[in-house]
Amino acid sequence: MKRVTISEYLSALDQHPDSTYLWYSQYGDQLELHSHHKGQLTYVEGGVIFLHTEDRSYFLPARHYAWIPAGVRHRFYHRYPSVKVRTIHFDPKRTDDAFFKKMGIYPVNNLLLEMLLFSERWHGNIFPGSKAYDFLNTMKNILPLISLHPLPIALPTTDNIRLRPVLIYIHQHIADDLTLEVLGKAFGFSERTLSRLFKTILNMPFFQYLKLTRIIKAMEHLIKDDLSISEIAYRVGYNSISAFSNTFYSIMGQRPTDFQQLNIAVADEGT
Repeated sequence: MKRVTISEYLSALDQHPDSTYLWYSQYGDQLELHSHHKGQLTYVEGGVIFLHTEDRSYFLPARHYAWIPAGVRHRFYHRYPSVKVRTIHFDPKRTDDAFFKKMGIYPVNNLLLEMLLFSERWHGNIFPGSKAYDFLNTMKNILPLISLHPLPIALPTTDNIRLRPVLIYIHQHIADDLTLEVLGKAFGFSERTLSRLFKTILNMPFFQYLKLTRIIKAMEHLIKDDLSISEIAYRVGYNSISAFSNTFYSIMGQRPTDFQQLNIAVADEGT
């Protein structure tokens, strides 16, 4: 299959408004913030990537897909050269269900996985009237039926010149004992002022932001690193394994060990 460059991909996918467009990438490709006129399904194999919009960051792990509504500016970021990405763009005129209007990260069940694997035989524009188009249209139509439980993690982001450095510091020092007092002293804020910045700019309390950031970092370690649960807990700022496990469960609905084993099984399927 001829490799399509990023520039060819971006110019081609909206060239024919009625088509479904498929693109497969070995994700050494890094796209800048962009948008297009078609809704987008992106499935990741062999690693994890991060999806950024103008106001949110999403964690996209193995055996999950992202739905990006038409017109939403976004970009993907990854740290792992082995990541493979399957992307399918659907005509927005045929996506009337409310599901297609909302960004989300969803698990891929066995039915959808088999359909994604089957779709690998096609690339580029697929036009109405073909069997391939009918197959892909069926895939699109089942998404609202099988995608009932989105991954409950999305981090708000901001370019606010006062708060942005604080967020960067949190991500770079996630293992530290991070409190409003510690961060306030580091950046010249009172605790009350910093707390108010999180609530007014991010619409999220500081401790909720910190908790979600730590769980996202933990998920990345659970998928990509050969570390024990206690090592991961320590690396993301927990001194207690039980506190880490309970927090993880309260957000994800499963224990860290279960999440880790599931993703080991997914990786084994792909080898």
